[in-house]
Amino acid sequence: MTFVYSLDDKHDLPPDELVALIGGKAANLNLMASGLELPVPPGFAITTEACRVYLAAGWPSGLDGELAAAMRRLEASAGRRFGDPHNPLLVSVRSGAPVSMPGMMDTILNVGLSGATTRGLAAVSGDAAFAADCRRRLEEMFTKTVGAAAVPDDPRQQLREAIEAVFASWNSDRARAYRNHEGIADDLGTAVTVQAMVFGNWGADSATGVLFTRNPATGEPALYGDVLFASQGEDVVAGTHRTQPLGVLDERLPAAGRELRRHAHTLERHFVDLCDVEFTIEQGKLWLLQVRVGKRSAQAALRIAVDMAEDVDFPLTRAEAVKRVGSFLAHPPMISTGHTREVAPLAVGLPASPGVATGEIATSPSEAVIAAEAGHPVILVRAETSPDDIQGMAKAVGVLTSRGGLASHAAVVARGWGIPAVVGVETMKVGERIVDVDGHKLNTGDTITIDGGTGEVFAGVIAGSTAIAPEATILLAWARELRIKLEDSPPPGRGEGQGEGLGQATEEDVLRALVIKGSATLESLADAVLTTSDKVRSVVERLINAGLVESTPDGVRLTGSGKRTGASQLAADRNRWGGDHANAALESFGALDLKVKEAVTAWQLREVDGAQVLNDHADAAYDDEVLDGLASLHGDAAAWLSSLRDPPPALRRYLTRLERALELARNGDERFIASPRVDSYHGVWFELHEDLIQLAGRSRA
Repeated sequence: MTFVYSLDDKHDLPPDELVALIGGKAANLNLMASGLELPVPPGFAITTEACRVYLAAGWPSGLDGELAAAMRRLEASAGRRFGDPHNPLLVSVRSGAPVSMPGMMDTILNVGLSGATTRGLAAVSGDAAFAADCRRRLEEMFTKTVGAAAVPDDPRQQLREAIEAVFASWNSDRARAYRNHEGIADDLGTAVTVQAMVFGNWGADSATGVLFTRNPATGEPALYGDVLFASQGEDVVAGTHRTQPLGVLDERLPAAGRELRRHAHTLERHFVDLCDVEFTIEQGKLWLLQVRVGKRSAQAALRIAVDMAEDVDFPLTRAEAVKRVGSFLAHPPMISTGHTREVAPLAVGLPASPGVATGEIATSPSEAVIAAEAGHPVILVRAETSPDDIQGMAKAVGVLTSRGGLASHAAVVARGWGIPAVVGVETMKVGERIVDVDGHKLNTGDTITIDGGTGEVFAGVIAGSTAIAPEATILLAWARELRIKLEDSPPPGRGEGQGEGLGQATEEDVLRALVIKGSATLESLADAVLTTSDKVRSVVERLINAGLVESTPDGVRLTGSGKRTGASQLAADRNRWGGDHANAALESFGALDLKVKEAVTAWQLREVDGAQVLNDHADAAYDDEVLDGLASLHGDAAAWLSSLRDPPPALRRYLTRLERALELARNGDERFIASPRVDSYHGVWFELHEDLIQLAGRSRA
């Protein structure tokens, strides 16, 4: 059995098998080094099998010999020797699991610095401060990661303990909790990637940085990223240092800047997608340290898809572009065309989701649907929203509420759909078909304008409004031309064959879900009752035949008889569980609810210069921190749900749905955090709250 492979080895394994063997990080390094012949620091990967053996029985027999041989090859490639006091080789030791687990396991840089090699590095570099900086970083990372009081003076002992620490980090509390949340098998293990150190902190002509091959916020086809001179990689991702825009390279290190552009072009065409690349420049020489498909905003996703498909030299067809972004086209993002303020606003609330929208007032979701289907733009005006409002929000051009803040459900859902929203207008009272805004009476059908960027509410039409993003218009035209049904583009994890192992829904399950949802598509019903669309369709057909459910243009809903039957079912659940249990559960839910809404809001909005702005998802470190926080909260939520005493069966399904949404979000599909288009974490949490409210016999008011 082989435990160690060089990063430039040629493999004949399929990509998924290579990832399982040496981890995702090393597999992409291998692609760049051996497949694309890009500048990657020499190194090797220790396999996931070695990790599994280590965790089961200790240091694998035979690993010492393979490790020694790999280090000799690495020394030959680097032209330096490990532990040499005159010209020392230093290495990085990084984790790399087969399934991405960002921030869960450990990394140690500058391994190999002893007292003697630190002096040798100072001599060979001519910079004692540089050598001391590297030693400081090693001491901080090694003692924290290994848990040692001091760094061993023997470089080979450092290497052995660093590798063991990475192996052991597979079973750290945070890694175990993350795998439990994500449904990742405990027996995969992590690979270890060992590479020659390249130094972004070696003088003014050295740097480290992160780039996207296109702007991940807007989709603009130009390199986008940050660079930090005289620094190492963790300085950039930690957010503790002020970085500079990538264009500075053209001024300070133009040759490296030109080379970086060439390699970014190569990687983007290989992955046929936006790429996120980490790099280091050591004394003017460029090295690539990592590549992966990058995150992007909805607006950027649309523009990137159009630009790539329209580029005759780019290997993406129009059909592939439409299918890639099909989920965004179901409710295309809007852009503001601006407006003038010739009249004073009726009221000012909280600016929850940017953009300007003008439409007729609808005070119920059914009114919003009817008006929208008649061709009238609608502003859905509510005291606050519940899951029953989702269908109305889906038809509205804007949302206005009298209660709630930036983390309210209405705000989160509106941002998820990219529609303007103003919330928390305290001077507004919403009645049945009438709205009182600080004494100004408005009726259903009256026209108002809301500015989700300022929080202002105006009577009538204000010049300017929102329009569908032009890229969405192009892609929708392609979809019609190519006869692509957008619903045929399922979210990851729900494609063909993904229904295996899911249960068979009953009539009671579907009725109970519709009591909470109000109305739903077959797909969202299937998500709610943990089955497939095909299985739920037959149940819905039986309910339609029984007169309990009726079809709508967007799905199905309960009839009057169905509502009475569903209410009886809910009452039976309430009686079996007991009012005391239901009310206690609702009260204990409150603290978690606030934290989850804050986490979701932090994903959608972030503070810049003291103001809340939409998160453009260009800062991967920030996004990873928010996702880590949500994963931690999910652990609390799972513990809370599991602690409920004999809850109704419908409540137990929420934990499975939450775990599924979090897993998909952590695997790169950002919609599963808050998008109303899918069974997102926020959407499931929203419905859980409503279920608890109704079980306790209360209302949202």
